[in-house]
Amino acid sequence: MPLDRNKKLVRRHIDLTWNRGHIALAEQLHSKEFLYKSSFVGRPLNSAEFLAMVGQIRTAMPDLEVVIEECLAEGDKVVTWSTLIGTIQKPALGYEPSDKVLSISAMAFWTVTPSVQVREICTMFDMESFRAQLGLDARPYAEKTLP
Repeated sequence: MPLDRNKKLVRRHIDLTWNRGHIALAEQLHSKEFLYKSSFVGRPLNSAEFLAMVGQIRTAMPDLEVVIEECLAEGDKVVTWSTLIGTIQKPALGYEPSDKVLSISAMAFWTVTPSVQVREICTMFDMESFRAQLGLDARPYAEKTLP
């Protein structure tokens, strides 16, 4: 069934990238027009840029684990609700190391090609909860919405 095939692809992608750091294997799952968009990245990333970002995050959080809470599919779309769990052991993306075990919720919307490759991932992270867990101040509404 195509929907199960698409969900299996997405689960494999998450496992290879975030959980295992097998970047070269994950890259094979991307279509030529792969695009990554996220609530914490200022612009869309191509495959190489996305995989470099994953590598940077995994270096900073070597104990990172992504748990898929829910995975739904319809047509060429897959939606995942995941929880990222780990500690920041080295500075990354402007955040300093912390001994706190962090739990970050994320929703991702995936587009899969007919040849069963990942064309696009659009992810939203609960960054305010993440910041609160680190003991950082919440950002005012205007700061969150203005460039």
